[in-house]
Amino acid sequence: MRAGTVRERKDGEFRAGITPEGALALAGAGHEVLIESGAGEAAGYSDDAYRAAGATIVPGAADVWRTCDLVVKVKEPTASEYEFLRPGCALFTYLHLAADRPLTERLLQSGCPSLAYELVRRPDGTLPLLAPMSQVAGRMAAEMGAQLLKHPGPGRGKLLGGVAGVPPGRAVVIGSGTVGTAAAHVLTALGARVTVMSNDLARLGQLQELFGGRVATRVSTPGAVAEEIAGADLAILGVLVPGAAAPKVLSRAMVRSMGPGAVIVDVSIDQGGAAETSRLTTHSDPIYVEEGVVHYCVSNMPGAVPQTSTHALTSATLPYVEAIANRGMEAALRADRALAQSLSTWQGTLVRGPVADAFGMAAAPNPFL
Repeated sequence: MRAGTVRERKDGEFRAGITPEGALALAGAGHEVLIESGAGEAAGYSDDAYRAAGATIVPGAADVWRTCDLVVKVKEPTASEYEFLRPGCALFTYLHLAADRPLTERLLQSGCPSLAYELVRRPDGTLPLLAPMSQVAGRMAAEMGAQLLKHPGPGRGKLLGGVAGVPPGRAVVIGSGTVGTAAAHVLTALGARVTVMSNDLARLGQLQELFGGRVATRVSTPGAVAEEIAGADLAILGVLVPGAAAPKVLSRAMVRSMGPGAVIVDVSIDQGGAAETSRLTTHSDPIYVEEGVVHYCVSNMPGAVPQTSTHALTSATLPYVEAIANRGMEAALRADRALAQSLSTWQGTLVRGPVADAFGMAAAPNPFL
């Protein structure tokens, strides 16, 4: 198989889809690997490192898209890349289609087979390709929230951890998965007063034990969320329904109740955002103020730390890339139910029910499940 990766076009995205180590593994198995020149530079991988691993360096993205059987990326194609989508080239990347109708429509029109990292699900329910980036995003969310509370800027000018004689700031984390847990680790280390909210009572019990009582936990009914969010200094939203749009857990009134200069970091923005006031931002223009509250809604937060993120991500994705390359797409999907669950579009048909529900489209059954 001919597999390759391109330089990411999304604003502030510096991760690489394939590392030299990955290229070496694929080339060693007899596959041809094409890398767009400069694709790994920001993550610390030179073109020479890829060449030494057996990859071929090509000058532009078109050389990869138009000749490869499989393109491995980090983030969804931007509009400038839509023209390259085609039936004979499968795409394996983060897609988050339930928040992106234009890309969904273009994938269907093009006939491009697409598989979403975030939907690979093991029998135990874990999401192995989403977890490492969720951990990065959760840690970054806490760091960013603490920074945005400070001046200069529209934050309320508060040190999240407080000092002797001054109480710490109050942080509310909604979501008890990988994002919420990682955020709580950093927030407690900073000395904040942390409440983690979730519908998963068993997980909240685990967090009580994990943090030894250093975080409060509460079931996230609408009334409870309203109580906790009122006057809070920071809210981190890490709500996930795999493959579907994020539920709106914060109403506009709840956001307003936080008060001027409070901060929301919406990690759920990949799936449309979990607050009524959330809208997509970028690394180059990351914040806005609405209802007096600072919003940070960057959809590719881990792209700001590409060396850490690329290593963590590609360590998780490479076994699946190798399976597709070694077996062929259809055989790989039939052999591994976890991988088959990532299939989003196939032969011009949408095979993800939650995406179809989000856009009022028709969906077909996944032929590999």
